Amino acid sequence: MNLDTAGSGTLLIIGVMAVVTLATRWGGVFVMSLIPINRRVQQFISAMSGSVLIAILTPMAVNGDIGARAALLATALTMLVLRKPLPAITAGIIAAALGRQFFGS
Repeated sequence: MNLDTAGSGTLLIIGVMAVVTLATRWGGVFVMSLIPINRRVQQFISAMSGSVLIAILTPMAVNGDIGARAALLATALTMLVLRKPLPAITAGIIAAALGRQFFGS
């Protein structure tokens, strides 16, 4: 199936993506409304968020280019020193740009 992205196809794609995003977000809220939040569930949710982050970042660290690795390192170091996400994100973006500019992608 191919959609023409020159006309109204782009709007259709954006609309479908918005509906799917809303359905997954609302579905998650609905499912969690059925589960009582006790200490054990709270610990599971906290551990799950960290494991998802690691699952996203590990392939980038292993298979990524020099820019991706520089971004991960700069972000981690800045976060450890400053403990503020915005400067860490900024440092990661700058490190990725400089790494790709000077060492290629």
